[in-house]
Amino acid sequence: MPSELVKCVVWDLDDTVWEGILSEGPGVKLRPGVRELIETLDERGILQSIASKNDEKAALDELERLGIRQYFLVPHVSWQPKSALVQSIAERLNIGVDTLMFVDDSAFERAEVEFVHPQVRCVDSVDTPDLLDRPELTRPVTEDGRARRTLYLQAEERTAYEQSFAGPQVEFLRSLDMRLTVAVATPEDLERAAELTERTHQLNTTGLTFSKAELRELMARPDQTLLVARLTDRFGTYGTIGLTLVGRTAEEWRIRLFLMSCRVMGRNVGGAILRYLAQTAEAEQVRLTADFRPTDVNKAMYTVYRLAGFKKTAVDSPVRVLEMAPGLPHTYPDYLALSLPDENALRSAP
Repeated sequence: MPSELVKCVVWDLDDTVWEGILSEGPGVKLRPGVRELIETLDERGILQSIASKNDEKAALDELERLGIRQYFLVPHVSWQPKSALVQSIAERLNIGVDTLMFVDDSAFERAEVEFVHPQVRCVDSVDTPDLLDRPELTRPVTEDGRARRTLYLQAEERTAYEQSFAGPQVEFLRSLDMRLTVAVATPEDLERAAELTERTHQLNTTGLTFSKAELRELMARPDQTLLVARLTDRFGTYGTIGLTLVGRTAEEWRIRLFLMSCRVMGRNVGGAILRYLAQTAEAEQVRLTADFRPTDVNKAMYTVYRLAGFKKTAVDSPVRVLEMAPGLPHTYPDYLALSLPDENALRSAP
């Protein structure tokens, strides 16, 4: 089954992005409406890449000449099967194959990809005029969405820097000059917050999704607190990368939803947020508990909870109930500069 959302559109080139066959001679031109389509997808925060059987240098040079090279991340131009190119693109972007859409004029190429990856949406290039009306490509435009391609380019810079860094991992993390900001959500955060619940599956503790309207209703309740997290480093901003929903009573704070963008894996950002909640709950003399609903892909978040000091107290199928063990030291990693809500942001409900 494909994901409900498409995160990346993978384009063929010949007779798809441009008219004609590049190898048959110079002078190809963009198909009518393609430039506007590519620009609109980029504005919506939908990534785009290339899977083309062509000479790599010639194809990339042609994209430069046409003025659209910058829109395509990790383009794959080779003579390998398109199914292999599509798989590699998903791996390079760290997204699921089921979040890809593949556009190609060749019925053979679409069938080959569909046979190997039945979860990939395959679209004939003649149907591209209606592409923007498809529900899986229709979403509100957010600030993070408009910047998504830039965020991925920055992530590539970070990866290259990490691979070239000689020294312990903790020294690499210190060298990033990271600043984590945690804040109570405002109405301006709701569009991105709703998008995060829909897009984030691997680093999501319960899999709950909320619309913008549902989040607005939760924010208005005195017994619910919605926190957003943002991260920056020497390469720029990661954008809004975390969301935490806490239900509160006078005796207990329950983390109903805790999710993080995969862009911050290995940064211990989730652990820092849980430490903040644990310290604040301890100061308020309330229990800190958390819901965890196991899925096929979110095991890493259970590890985050356990490393932070949460212990399993009960199984309320299909949701596990965890509780922060009392009396633990709650220190923050020294490589993270922190900006946290003040002491009045989280208070026990009357």
